[in-house]
Amino acid sequence: WISKHVRRTQMKFRDLIMHGKKGALYSTLIRLCNSYGVPLEDGSIFIDITLKNQDLANFCGTTRESVNRMLNALKQDGIISMKRGKITVHDLNYLKAEIQCEDCPADICCIE
Repeated sequence: WISKHVRRTQMKFRDLIMHGKKGALYSTLIRLCNSYGVPLEDGSIFIDITLKNQDLANFCGTTRESVNRMLNALKQDGIISMKRGKITVHDLNYLKAEIQCEDCPADICCIE
């Protein structure tokens, strides 16, 4: 258990330190997909938990305004969509590529 916890923490720090706010948000979205994601027929992943932008900011350790800007950019690029506080990730591979994701097992790459 301790080993898993240390590895989870190391991965979160890696994403934040190496990629800044963007890395923290993308990492959080990937972890949310692994923890609460429901695969859809079109290949998208619906995150079945209601989140406010402030909740995401708290996960990332950044401001709500920064999260708003990054989410809007992802929406404009068609990477994600949002409806009533629920997020659908349309291109998970884009998020993973942007932070050089190591494809950790889901039990490591998850929201605790």
